[in-house]
Amino acid sequence: MSSAAVRRPRVGHIQFLNCLPLYWGLMRTGSLIDVDLVKDSPDRLNSALVAGDLDIGPISLVEYLRHADELLVLPDIAVGSDGPVLSVNLVSTLPLDQLDGARVALGSTSRTGVLLAQLLLEQRHEVKPTYFRCPPDLTEMMLEAPAGVLIGDVALRALYEAPQRGLTVTDLGAAWREWTGLPMVFAVWAVRREFAVAHPGLVKDVHEAFLRSRDLSLAEIDEVAEAAARWEPFDAATLAGYFRTLDFSLGERQVAGAREFARRAAEVGAAPALGPDGPAFFAA
Repeated sequence: MSSAAVRRPRVGHIQFLNCLPLYWGLMRTGSLIDVDLVKDSPDRLNSALVAGDLDIGPISLVEYLRHADELLVLPDIAVGSDGPVLSVNLVSTLPLDQLDGARVALGSTSRTGVLLAQLLLEQRHEVKPTYFRCPPDLTEMMLEAPAGVLIGDVALRALYEAPQRGLTVTDLGAAWREWTGLPMVFAVWAVRREFAVAHPGLVKDVHEAFLRSRDLSLAEIDEVAEAAARWEPFDAATLAGYFRTLDFSLGERQVAGAREFARRAAEVGAAPALGPDGPAFFAA
């Protein structure tokens, strides 16, 4: 990267399986030596980027909407789905339209996934549950409430465990696609505006490194899955199927999905709506 940089960019990394394909190629190409990589949960990375403790990183769509004036979105890279996502799930002992007044456990570290569940329940199924925070453990959640929202790796495990317990799993990516006909964007990659102004070349280098990493990983997805299966409770075939299900792009349809999500979130006062031009993108 640019030798004129005062310091290496501080770049966030979500420690969920769904982001592994975006970072796999960085290890393969040696790009990690050019950044200070900060690994953490989605919530902590959201806060760090907003606070200025990170320069570039993933941020949940909801948090981006709340801080759009401070951030620019990196084009053509995101984490989402155009149908099932497999790892953002609402697990329930009851049909969703019977959850009016019921307790719903939120075991998530993804604010976008949590809000998506609330929008689905309240706007589509016309129920108003009582929400509460709970550790992201399927057994504990089901002891405390008839329904719970799980995100990330624990949600992927619940996808296979819940039916064996007689529980219903609603894939929230699939539910959003069925509801709106649009893809769902859970997280975007963004850069702080002042960093982009001061170091546009560095931002361009990081952006291009992520795009190369994603493309390399998708071309070698079976190898990525085999490596991940060594330390995960899933076999390589399951992980490869999961990675192929995810949508790491941010094109016109994905932006339309993000705009629709923002519109619905604005209706309940959860986040500002996006303008007709969509998010403000970084341009080197």
